Amino acid sequence: MSDITIATPLTELVGVRHPIVQTGMGWVAGPRLVSAAANAGALGILASATMTTGRLRSAVREVKSRTDAPFGVNLRADARDAAERVRIIIDEDVKVASFALAPSRELIARLKDAGVVVIPSIGARRHAEKVAAWGADAVVVQGGEGGGHTGDVATTVLLPQVVDAVDIPVVAAGGFHDGRGLVAALAYGAAGIAMGTRFLLTSDSTVPDAVKAAYLAASVKDVTVTAKVDGLPHRMLRTELVDTLERSGRAASLLRAVRHAGAFRRESGMSWAQMIRDGLAMKHGRRLTWSQILLAANTPMLLRASMVEGRTDLGVMAAGQVAGVIDDMPSCAELVDRVMAEAHAALRSLPLAV
Repeated sequence: MSDITIATPLTELVGVRHPIVQTGMGWVAGPRLVSAAANAGALGILASATMTTGRLRSAVREVKSRTDAPFGVNLRADARDAAERVRIIIDEDVKVASFALAPSRELIARLKDAGVVVIPSIGARRHAEKVAAWGADAVVVQGGEGGGHTGDVATTVLLPQVVDAVDIPVVAAGGFHDGRGLVAALAYGAAGIAMGTRFLLTSDSTVPDAVKAAYLAASVKDVTVTAKVDGLPHRMLRTELVDTLERSGRAASLLRAVRHAGAFRRESGMSWAQMIRDGLAMKHGRRLTWSQILLAANTPMLLRASMVEGRTDLGVMAAGQVAGVIDDMPSCAELVDRVMAEAHAALRSLPLAV
């Protein structure tokens, strides 16, 4: 583990050695990757949205058996069983709860009352202001370069807006993969960086080798944005399947979504009634159409096909734009050590004389 450290409000808040977060990626951020990131001195985040509650509890315990370092769990704030998952986090003494969407004021209060650090991910200044007012301890700000669908505003434009708007630690996400990016984020006023694709492409990631090879072979131009997976824009590696989805009509898309909804129901252990209730919550909270609700079933199953089964022909590969500039696969420890060494080298090379 690197002796090079940079103390920031993030490291002080969550008790990690380095101001680096490994994001909660569905089917990717499981116990092995999370514990490896945590042991490397970063904040590892366990992805729970694709897990049953029973699997979540066992996954948390597995991470704790592998590391004594702090880690977090990522939750879907609009999930029907969000309160039950919050209870698991509290019961199992997890340090951090992160959210892909803004959690309610009540969920934030419940977690904070139990001593859990709450870190939502946001894609707009107004969302950061809202969760900060509700008591969030920090926020992850994801710019358009990231692999999610928080918006299309570039990190370099969004990040300083949020830093100026809130008085809690801000973690920068979207476009980061090395120490120079960490220094740039700190210069903008961030307290650290969050990386998804970069941690996916480590030897500690359980993603199948064939899928990792596809990422490593991709150029920047091979990363595209499509709304054909679930009706919302996602960054993906461009593949024949993605091209097919782009050409498919509405009827074919909805039929495929219904099939995937059934598969996800079996995988998650949810009933049709529970899935419908979740759909209603999503429709109300995010103003989605029923077509988009149905299409939402595509995402977890198409990701599972690649990230778990290694079927690049049947699945999609979510990717931040940085996928096109990553060309190696270190361990988490090697990656974190390298990022910190690069950051110190970048700081030393700055012309600070005035």
